[in-house]
Order: sequence, then structure tokens, then C-alpha cells
Amino acid sequence: MTLAGKTAFITGGNSGIGLATAKLFVAQGARVAITGRNADTLTTAAAELGPHALALRADVGDVAELERAVATAAERFGKLDIVFANAGVSGNTPVGGTSLAAFERIIRTNVTGVFFTVQAAAPQMNDGGSVVLVGSVHAVLGAPGAAAYAASKGAIRAMTRVLASDLAPRGIRVNVVTPGATRTPIWDDRAPTPEAFAALEARLGRGAPLARISEPEEVAQAVLFFAGDASSNVTGAEIVVDGGLTQAPYGAPIFRG
Repeated sequence: MTLAGKTAFITGGNSGIGLATAKLFVAQGARVAITGRNADTLTTAAAELGPHALALRADVGDVAELERAVATAAERFGKLDIVFANAGVSGNTPVGGTSLAAFERIIRTNVTGVFFTVQAAAPQMNDGGSVVLVGSVHAVLGAPGAAAYAASKGAIRAMTRVLASDLAPRGIRVNVVTPGATRTPIWDDRAPTPEAFAALEARLGRGAPLARISEPEEVAQAVLFFAGDASSNVTGAEIVVDGGLTQAPYGAPIFRG
């Protein structure tokens, strides 16, 4: 087990990529604390993860709640070895149709919340630990209506490099995993039924060379690489898990004739 004896703190660990990563970490021997805003999904996730996990209700937009969650995790499991700042939100923010509140909600969660997650966790981390952030292909796609979300994920790419420098004296590595479209609850508003999601999945798959979206477990494997000793001399780096969407776009089915 590659994470035997290690302790991880995962924000947004009650669903999607966060939960898939928490399950993988537990399977690899780690003790895992997860946070989330929804008490019901947290309870369900805790039951799925078992006795080596701790579920804590916390909103990454509230610094005091974050600090309490980190302190509780460290009190329960000891100092942290891994921080996965995964919590984030999406939203449509078209020019001419976006309120200040809607725009700032995304930035506050996806940028400010990530920075303060790391700041809250750093004093509770062992030297030589690992921080993993979550980017998005939207940082480079230029998708209409996604200004706030794209800006937030572009900021994460830049922040990764800064935090890698900030924490290097302690041997703490900071890297970013950048998913493309992934099968998570983030799509529920756009595709609320199985039929709608199947149609969306088919459409998204046509834009990627490997012709499908990712499973959360596939993204979790990339997080595991950065979290464990296999990447012990890697920092400030990015792994993109998007089926080739951004790296080899002309291999996609829509360009094959």
C-alpha cells in the first residue's frame, strides 16, 4: 500500500473526484479526513470510507470553518502528509448576464478557498508532504459563458507554481491535476436525467481523441501519483486527464471525417 501510515485532508471529499480519491487513499493505507457542505452526502461518504476516515462539515469559503476542520483532522489522525484541495464550484457567467455575486461566488470558492485551504493546512503538515490542487481544461478552452470558472482555474495553474516555491524549503511538493469532462455531480444541472447525460457524454466525447469523458477514479490515480513517494522529486507540475482534448485536439472524432 503506497500511502500506508499517511494522513490526508481532502476538501470536497463527499462526492465526485474528491470521494473517488478518498476511497483510493484509504485503499492505499491512508487515514483520510474529508470535508463538504452537505451533511447528508458527508454521512453517506463516511459510511462508504469506513473507520479510517473522518467526515467534517466545512465550507472552503469560510476560513474559520476550514481552520477548525484542519485542526480537528490533525487532532484525530496526527499531522497531515497530504492535502488535496479539491472543493470547487462551476457556473455560467456570460458577458452581459452575470451578477457580481455570481462571479465572486466562483472566485471565492475556487481561488480564495484553495489558497486558504493550503494556508490553514500548512502548519499542520509534516515536512516532505504533498499538496495537490485541481485545475480544469477550461483554463485554456475559451468556452463561452465560462469566464469566472476559466479565470479561477487559470489562477490555480499559476498558484501551483507559487505555492511550490513557498513550501519548497520544507520539502512540501505542490502539483496540480487538471481534469477534462469527468463523470461527477457537477453535470447534474445541465443533464438532470440519465438520457440527458448520455447525450451530453456523447457530445463531449466527440471532442476528445480517446472519444469519451473521464471516470473520477481515473483522475484519482493522477492525484495518487502526486500524493505518494513515486513523485518525490516532482513539484510545480501538472497532469492533464482529458483524453487528449487539449494536448492533441485534432485527433478527436469530430476531425476524423
